[in-house]
Amino acid sequence: MHITQKPFGEIDGNSVELYELSNSNGMSIKITNYGGIVTSIKVPDRDGSIDDIVCGFDNLASYFSEEYKANAPYFGGIVGRYAARIKDGKFSLNDQQYTLATNNAPNHLHGGTVGFDKRIWQATSFKEDDAVGLSLTLLSVDGDEGYPGNLSVKVQYRLTKSNVFKITYQASTDAATPLSLTNHTYYNLTGFKDNIKSHELQIAADQILLPDNTNVPVGPVKVVAGIENFNEQKILGHSIDALDFGFEHYYIFSKAFDAKHQVAQVFEPQSGRTMKVVTTDPGMLFYTGHFTSDKLKRESGQQYGQYRAMCFETSKFPNGPNITQAPKSILEPNETYFEETEFHFSW
Repeated sequence: MHITQKPFGEIDGNSVELYELSNSNGMSIKITNYGGIVTSIKVPDRDGSIDDIVCGFDNLASYFSEEYKANAPYFGGIVGRYAARIKDGKFSLNDQQYTLATNNAPNHLHGGTVGFDKRIWQATSFKEDDAVGLSLTLLSVDGDEGYPGNLSVKVQYRLTKSNVFKITYQASTDAATPLSLTNHTYYNLTGFKDNIKSHELQIAADQILLPDNTNVPVGPVKVVAGIENFNEQKILGHSIDALDFGFEHYYIFSKAFDAKHQVAQVFEPQSGRTMKVVTTDPGMLFYTGHFTSDKLKRESGQQYGQYRAMCFETSKFPNGPNITQAPKSILEPNETYFEETEFHFSW
């Protein structure tokens, strides 16, 4: 197990670093302390050929290109304070009304104009018996993007000897605040040799949250059926092609949350790669990249774009502060936020 560090550039005079975690099986993960962004995950296929299976860039400047900023796909970043949308950028808490940045008009999206994916985090690398990792910390002050409370956040990334990419989220606050952290990495197990339609997907969920006409869930749920039902593994492309905009669905997991359990599995037959998703979170926004710009590509030429990668955003309910039945969408001062999500790879 190895971890290396090298300069990745500067932002406003502040240095940005790039860390690489690797194991002896040919798997490696690159992470920058700018936004906690996962820039690269390389995994062998069944024949031993190693490919990069996530959307990202090899140069810091590429995250600031005009095309990337206009498309805003959040490649690989830590999303916070609150993942997905909050309706009209408003919520009430303890008899007080709060107004957030409406950066996805008319709604608040992924923490606002300068969310956690656009901050420089404090980073410390570490080694354990069966893993190497990176610990990232950030202080989000009271009023940050409109949120109440001073929030201390720690996110740890690990790569294990057994090819598990593990993300641990921890946080504490001095005032009640909405909190839902996730990672926004996009995956394509073909290594971008093709789009994601050949992937075979299973999701252990019987319900989805129904969005309103601005694509924000407001409470009602729907029992999954037909193209939205992945309780049995099936080819993803058939369902994508039956929808106007592919998937941007929040799946509520069938098993009780808090206990860590497998919630999804993806198999790609061309490469032989499998990815299993294990989490403590109550649900997951599954997004297939309908709005990802076809003009985006890695510096090597690795092509991104519509339906060329997918996200597994394990998190609390989108718009949770405004949904009565949403579990654990508010962090209280006497609580510690703790969630884990793991991506298990095999080939």
